[in-house]
Amino acid sequence: MKYKVTLNNRTYEVEVEAGQAMLIDEYEAYAPAPIAPAAPVAAAPAAAAAAAAPAVSVAAGEVVKSPMPGNILKINVSLGQKVNEGDALLILEAMKMENEVVAPKSGTIAQIIVSKGAVVETGAPLIVIA
Repeated sequence: MKYKVTLNNRTYEVEVEAGQAMLIDEYEAYAPAPIAPAAPVAAAPAAAAAAAAPAVSVAAGEVVKSPMPGNILKINVSLGQKVNEGDALLILEAMKMENEVVAPKSGTIAQIIVSKGAVVETGAPLIVIA
């Protein structure tokens, strides 16, 4: 039987007979070329939607950002509350799993940017700790 095996971007063609393997051919594997977008019109609505999104002003302090895309299930802190490093600030649901977003440092909650039920992307600002 003949098999093609790709390992570290190199493809090996291997023939196996009665428990023995013998290399037949070796060559470089290439990724397929990217396909050009069908129409540039699709980019225009995305740009318009991004422009329509309101800019959020962020208070001074350390911004806690979303580690992954998901939904905000619960906010465990309130404005002005003192938190310690490692305290759970909020619960972020991603792929049917609840993930705690914790405080990277001790301080006071200066701003809560998101609300319960909000959908966030990776890197979106969530909370500011002063």
